[in-house]
Amino acid sequence: MIRKRPFDAVRGEQAISQLAFLLLFPGFFFYHTVLGVGAIGAFLGGYFAPVSVLVLAPLVALYVAKIRRNPNRLSKVDMSFLLFLSYFLAVVLLNAARGKSLAIVVNHMLGILFLVNIFVLFKTINFDSPVFRRLTLASLLGMSAIVFSYSVDGVFYLGALGMAKDAESLATYQGFSRSYLVTFAVLVAYSRAAWLRVLLYALALPTLYVNTARSEFAALLFLIPVIEFYHTRNKVLMLFLFGVLLLLLKSNIEQIVSMLPSNRILELLDLTQSTSATKRHHLSAHAVQTILAHPILGDYASYAAGYYAHNILSAWVDLGLLGIAAIFAILLLPAVPMIADEYFSRKVNGEFLIGLVFACMTLLLLLTSHYFTDMLIGATLGSYSKYWYGRRYDKHRAFDFGASAPRYPDIRQAVPQSGEARI
Repeated sequence: MIRKRPFDAVRGEQAISQLAFLLLFPGFFFYHTVLGVGAIGAFLGGYFAPVSVLVLAPLVALYVAKIRRNPNRLSKVDMSFLLFLSYFLAVVLLNAARGKSLAIVVNHMLGILFLVNIFVLFKTINFDSPVFRRLTLASLLGMSAIVFSYSVDGVFYLGALGMAKDAESLATYQGFSRSYLVTFAVLVAYSRAAWLRVLLYALALPTLYVNTARSEFAALLFLIPVIEFYHTRNKVLMLFLFGVLLLLLKSNIEQIVSMLPSNRILELLDLTQSTSATKRHHLSAHAVQTILAHPILGDYASYAAGYYAHNILSAWVDLGLLGIAAIFAILLLPAVPMIADEYFSRKVNGEFLIGLVFACMTLLLLLTSHYFTDMLIGATLGSYSKYWYGRRYDKHRAFDFGASAPRYPDIRQAVPQSGEARI
């Protein structure tokens, strides 16, 4: 009998996590596209929940297998995340037993499922695989082509076509933009060439503009200087160039706006004119009133389904002071030393950069517009956990800017520890 080589096992495991990513993110976008043009009915409902259930068992089995082979993979980040999820689940079950809103309970149970899936996915996947990068690039190009092909007067909204057989199941612009932004982020974080990153920015900015998701568009604008400032060796010059660019944009903003198709993205220039922003302000004000009345434990499901604060205050309302403190702790405590150690280093580390990218997006969106069960939390923590494992137990992860060899070597160059091929 021929014994399977460790690298064969690694490739098989990577196939699981990479397929899960493609199904959950680009797959969501493409499913809702064919649903929106009436090619199919909603046989998978809203898609993300049933597909998450489908990939849960393989992802968890992969996670457990990796930890059994190397217990060092079970990090403090993993344990902190598990403690938070346990507390979250206990709050949900307790309030379900008290007869609280079933719709909110179900929404939170799905949120826990999504957080677990995305955490395990981002902890176990190899985003720098050449085959996977080609697939994600093809997916990103396909998603952009769909957005531009089906946009009308500068707006991409498939529901307006009136072709969907099950219009109530069709994703909103937030769902489409989430799939696009996550796919873009994992691709750009491992893009070594400056010209490739510039092309990705030039593709993603107009795509998200036409898609009209203001929060995701703002997140992308925020990421560009973060990424480029990390990559450049001359950070002072880069800071100067971004400053000049901001001044040019500010002085020519009226001319630039006049050249753009009008849609809700332009409301970012004056949110007082946005009905959506006004509604979110009222929901946040209601959350503050709830917190003032119940500052320690919060008041679970004290709002109608869907009428939650669109920011981190939603955690305080549903999970109490301990809940919101836990979210800040698990997001910030691993990030501070990580950034201090790596951001100004003369080395490039893709695992650090992807953790930084998702940390920036997650914190920005939680502070401004996203609910506390945002699955980007899982992506951020999974990236943290993978980074810290690589830093402590895999010294082949980062390479000098000036090195002639590839910054991310072939896995076969690394010497396995404890009988495991590191990925």
